[in-house]
Amino acid sequence: MRIKPFMVKPLAIALLAITPSIYASPIAFSDAWHTVVTKNDGLAAGRSSVEQAEHMQDAASDLYLPTVTIGANYTRLDQDVKLSPSDLFGSMPASSTAAGQELTKIIADLTKVTGLDINSALTSTIADRDVLTSSVRAIWPIFTGGRISAAQDIAKGQTEEAKYMLAMMQQAKFEDLSRFYFGVVLAKNVVETRKEVEAGLKRHYEHALKLEQQGQIAKVERLQAEAAYDKAKVDAQKSERDLEIAQVALTRLLQQSSTTVPTTNLFINSSLPPMSAFINKTLASYPGLHILDAKRKQADGLIDVEKGKYYPEVYLYGDYNLYESDSLAAKMAPDWAVGIGVSVPLIDSSGRSGKVKAAHSMVTQVNHLRAQAEQDLTVLVEKTYREANQAVEEYNGLQSSLALAKENIRLREKAFSQGLSTSLDVVDAELYLSAVKTQRLAAAYQYVMCLTRLLAVSGEMNTFNNYQKYQGIEV
Repeated sequence: MRIKPFMVKPLAIALLAITPSIYASPIAFSDAWHTVVTKNDGLAAGRSSVEQAEHMQDAASDLYLPTVTIGANYTRLDQDVKLSPSDLFGSMPASSTAAGQELTKIIADLTKVTGLDINSALTSTIADRDVLTSSVRAIWPIFTGGRISAAQDIAKGQTEEAKYMLAMMQQAKFEDLSRFYFGVVLAKNVVETRKEVEAGLKRHYEHALKLEQQGQIAKVERLQAEAAYDKAKVDAQKSERDLEIAQVALTRLLQQSSTTVPTTNLFINSSLPPMSAFINKTLASYPGLHILDAKRKQADGLIDVEKGKYYPEVYLYGDYNLYESDSLAAKMAPDWAVGIGVSVPLIDSSGRSGKVKAAHSMVTQVNHLRAQAEQDLTVLVEKTYREANQAVEEYNGLQSSLALAKENIRLREKAFSQGLSTSLDVVDAELYLSAVKTQRLAAAYQYVMCLTRLLAVSGEMNTFNNYQKYQGIEV
């Protein structure tokens, strides 16, 4: 099928109409946050770290179990182990007595009479040169001076630290998403404002061009209107490029294949909960403080571990032979043995005393860090809270300036058409209106940034929708 010339323009318009729906992905802030939580690689790595710590904690819980091993040994001796009557008799106390000497003489006489080596004939092989044994061994600790429970406490503290580290990462990602997401919203609104300025200055330029042609204004007035219009087009194009850059950053953060288009607008709230509420929630739930608590638990565990080295170890042990060679020594040896053992440390080369002092110093350090962190968090919440209120005051305070700017444009354009005002006055009025709108948008953006920070540090991120949907005043 050939496309005829008169069909080109309608086809192009249709393609432009459907392109945004194909290459754009509208998304609300709540959905964007869900996407970050489920897809962000940094948070996924944090969850893996938590799983690793949990597995290590499970491993520490096995320290109370006995250690059971099965083993086999092969040994080759330089010669067979043999025992002769003379060796046996020589090891007896009676061998040194007169009766013993007489018995030895009798054996020697028998050897001469019979012609047999009585000593060799009665020699027994106790063990062959090749010795093969196999056994099951078990050691069960009963008392270790508290070192096992201390190791388990340390593992538990490491698991808690990993969990709170993940919570801190989520808070940081929440602030990052807010900055990127509403940065796109702000850039989009700025583009609209620049477009309005461009359209207003275009009307002014066309009006000035007609007045110049009618000889009512000088050429310089028309040139001023044209220059202002050209600059407005440049500013509008620049704002569009800024919007594209912001959208790329947001799209990459959300790992989307198509350009992400926010559907949640900037907003403000008429009031916020008391500052003390945010401070109390922050000091009670901020993960950074809980991380320090986990560090202190680990330091306490290290103290117990090093102190435990001063105490004896008590353990049960057992051994059961599974296989033994067919020898006299093997037959004489018992098949199993059990017992209890005690190990008392007298001199230790690991530096127990110094390590105990170092662990105490770590506890003191963590305590000071926590106190400083509480002060810093209090200052951060107070500062952010006041900045949020300041942004609302700025937004509301510029309402009269916005009304003034609109009225000023109307009067300046009317005066220009009557020759009572210059082109520069009209341009200044348009730019003033644009500046007021942009400043109000920036104030609303600053408010949302402060709000998300307050919600993040206080652990109230899930209440964002309440502030935005039910209490928010959309800009």
